[in-house]
Amino acid sequence: MSRRPLLFLDVDGPLNPYAAQPERRPEGYTTIRATAPDRPRPLRVWLNPAHGPALLGLGYDLCWATTWMNTANEWIAPVVGLPVLPYVDFDDALFAERPDGVHWKTEAIVAYAEGRPFAWVDDEQSPPDGEFVTAHHPGPALLHHVNPRLGLREGDFAALAGFAATVRT
Repeated sequence: MSRRPLLFLDVDGPLNPYAAQPERRPEGYTTIRATAPDRPRPLRVWLNPAHGPALLGLGYDLCWATTWMNTANEWIAPVVGLPVLPYVDFDDALFAERPDGVHWKTEAIVAYAEGRPFAWVDDEQSPPDGEFVTAHHPGPALLHHVNPRLGLREGDFAALAGFAATVRT
């Protein structure tokens, strides 16, 4: 088993700044049009090819934690320069609302981590998610919110690198 922490990656928000002004693609990003059987039109996705090498250099074992699940390996990974990654299979939890306000991804991410230190980058975390992780995960965890108008930025990479350094010592 790896001694490196896990890094759970959401696509829409951190890697695809979907909330940016539609007519102004962020600098450094490229546009892809992803098709899906359940969508009438291709989905516009902005991705930064520099993100993959930067993520790989952080010292984590990377894992998709996104509604894209395994299709992130087909559409996202090649554009940003990532290898095929494992993914959290959200199965029946996908989009399931919880009465306690915990995001539908949180419980599955904690279960997947199995006590390993982890960081999770997403644009939809809230205080109940942090409370759930604290109560149910015995290891260190960082829930890092990324602005969906901006995507991952230099400060986000610095925070992730800092967390990884603290759990490896």
